[in-house]
Amino acid sequence: MANWIVLLVAFASVNLSLSVRELEYSTPQSCKELKQTYKITQDGLYYLSTPSGVVYQTYCDMTTAGGGWTLVASVHENNLYGKCTTGDRWSSQQGGSPNVPEGDGSWSNTVTFGTAEAATSDDFKNPGYYGIRAEDVAVWHVPNNELVGRWKLTSFLRYHTETKFLNNYGGNLYNLFKQFPVKYNVGSCPANHGPSVPVVYDVGSATSNHNLYGPNIRANSVPGFITFRAINAERAAMAICSGVKPTGCNNEHCCIGGGGHFPEQSPRQCGDFTSFDWNGYGANTEWSASKQITEAAVLIFYR
Repeated sequence: MANWIVLLVAFASVNLSLSVRELEYSTPQSCKELKQTYKITQDGLYYLSTPSGVVYQTYCDMTTAGGGWTLVASVHENNLYGKCTTGDRWSSQQGGSPNVPEGDGSWSNTVTFGTAEAATSDDFKNPGYYGIRAEDVAVWHVPNNELVGRWKLTSFLRYHTETKFLNNYGGNLYNLFKQFPVKYNVGSCPANHGPSVPVVYDVGSATSNHNLYGPNIRANSVPGFITFRAINAERAAMAICSGVKPTGCNNEHCCIGGGGHFPEQSPRQCGDFTSFDWNGYGANTEWSASKQITEAAVLIFYR
């Protein structure tokens, strides 16, 4: 009975009048369902449930591009100088070892971590990441340590897909990355990249997004896309290239969430934001990304 009690509190916060019996038998499993079935239109934190009944809290964007977007993950670089060290949950907390080519394997496993409320201060992954069946994704870039109520106000990039591409990959990123493992030596560049999907910008633009990366990587990528499982020249794999489609093989300078081994070390690569600091932290010169995008969490939504 705990499920409907928790949900009753969530619904009461938006003055939605539903009986206990209705809540008990109508547990929402996504923000899209909350919007369509219960007519909730306010952004904020809500409780959802997995098909097996696990209740969890996450953020719902109920207003952007029709609303109904469920936050399922955030990638936050806690220490760019610590290459694949504690806290790099989306790459490897065990160092860049060839013995662990997939690292922590978070892109294709059911381990969860963090809290929705702290999604800009720490890595976050909830059961919706693998439990929700979705069609599109949205991405927000929000400055580190911002409070939930300020995420939308302070985000400097927000974009989403509209092609329903996830229908071709099992309905979520968990299944997509089963098909395209984020793992060292699983393929070569550029032959074995995963899909590149065009995006529509809600805040910012393809040009402003592109300019947040260094000029060298801008010359080796095309803006206006989100790319999954990009492999670099050293055969290391990165999960997501935010806002770009690589045309070269130095993808560690614009992609996040690497696998477990990056051969070019000293250390130069590895970590959740791989090599954004190649020519200096936040320098936005040569291969280095800007400080703005380096010091921002990447929030990932489904709809």
